[in-house]
Order: sequence, then structure tokens, then C-alpha cells
Amino acid sequence: MQRSLLVSEINRKKSFLCVGLDTDLDKIPSFLHNYEDPIYEFNKRVIDATKDLCVAYKPNIAFYESLGPKGWESLEKTMAYIPENIFTIADAKRGDIGNTSRMYAKTFFEYFNFDSVTVAPYMGIDSVEPFLEFEDKWVILLGLTSNKGSQDFQQLKSDGVPLYESVIRKSQSWGNPGNLMYVIGATHPESFKEIRELAKEYFFLVPGIGAQGGDLDGVVSNGANTECGLLINSSRGIIYAGNGENFAEDVRASALKLQEQLATYL
Repeated sequence: MQRSLLVSEINRKKSFLCVGLDTDLDKIPSFLHNYEDPIYEFNKRVIDATKDLCVAYKPNIAFYESLGPKGWESLEKTMAYIPENIFTIADAKRGDIGNTSRMYAKTFFEYFNFDSVTVAPYMGIDSVEPFLEFEDKWVILLGLTSNKGSQDFQQLKSDGVPLYESVIRKSQSWGNPGNLMYVIGATHPESFKEIRELAKEYFFLVPGIGAQGGDLDGVVSNGANTECGLLINSSRGIIYAGNGENFAEDVRASALKLQEQLATYL
């Protein structure tokens, strides 16, 4: 997807919401287990309930590949069901030597037709470049993540500069604002103003709102740019909002509440 279309959808829907499809067989409503493909049935209902409220969906690949061939089939059907105007993110956190990264890129960009994939930068440029070779596809590079362990390496300083800052500075020479985004966790709202100065035109995928306690106002006020430049992800807080046969109504209510908050910033 081209950047202009993503920005257009944000403005049209008055939303920069990304719904994370972290679909767990142990957490979906029990009645769905009567269906041939419970994962797909759950995702389909979530998509129907939220597709007019969000601009992106982010399947967490671990929840699908852990189920073997059936999980990959559920993912494939889910991707086919998502409307073409909605940005799709393979939350796979891949990153390996060049020829292996190229195969990962073919998997998610060619076979599944995702618009983007999350990539770990630790191995450097040759592990990231193969993903950037695909037209109208995006790398979403791990910058400063929302988990507690981000302090172990990402925030370590060398000559007074934290590692995540070096990653963001260096990687801008690999891609551009039309094919490269960064994962910046909402649990670090104090860092958003500084990071936005480092990457003024780039989009940030922001996990950590909701269940992880991220500060939405701090993120948006410090992290937005002239084209919004943010995708606010919510997974558990939306998709597991209800547990009965009418769970999709609760899913929609939760998504609508967050979308209405986001609309006030646009």
C-alpha cells in the first residue's frame, strides 16, 4: 500500500487505529469451537465489527504458526477477508541473514500479500534490505518496544546515546518514509518528542495502549506529525472485550470508544 492511501484512509475514517489479531484458541468464545475453523470465524466477526473504525489489522504470526498447517490456513483466509483498503501488518519480528530474510519477505509479501512486516534490526542492514526491495511494501523496524525488557539492550547507552536512537538514525539511510516505519511503545511517552525529532516524516506503530497502560495523550501530543504519522495498536483490549455469542457487539463498542478518542486528535 502506498503511503498516500494510508493517509487518505486515516483522514476518511477519522481514525489511526490498528486492531491486533492476537487470536488465541483458549481465549475466544467457547461456542466458536463448534466451527470448522474457530480462529477464522472469530477473526471474521472481529473484522466485520471493526472494519469501518480502523485503518490497519495486525495478525500476530505466533498465534497462527503455533497451530501448524491449520493455523497458516486460518491466517490465509483471514488475509483474504480483510478489505483491500485496510493496511495489513504481519507481526512476525523477523530478521536474519540476507538470503533468509528474502525468503521471509516472499512469505509475507508474495504468498500472504501483507502490506508490511515487523523486522528486528539487530543483525543490521543486510537482514533488513531484502524486505525493502518489494514495491509498495513496508518494513516496520523495532525501535523502542513497549515491554519491560526493552531496557536490557534498546536503552543501553554508548557515548551517551541509547541503542534505539542509533538504530533509528542509521536505518533511515536504508529506507524512506514511504516504505519504513518504526515500532515505538506507548509505555515510553516521555521519549516520543525526542524520537519524532529523529524521524520527523516516518510513521510509528505504537503498541502498549490499553492492557499495557500506555499514555495515549502523551503519545499523540508528542508523537504525531503533519500526516498523523501514528498507528495506535490495540489487541486484547478490543478483540477480547466480550465472551458470549454476541461478543462482536462488545468488540465494536471497545473499538468505537478508542476510535472516537483518536478522532479528537485529527
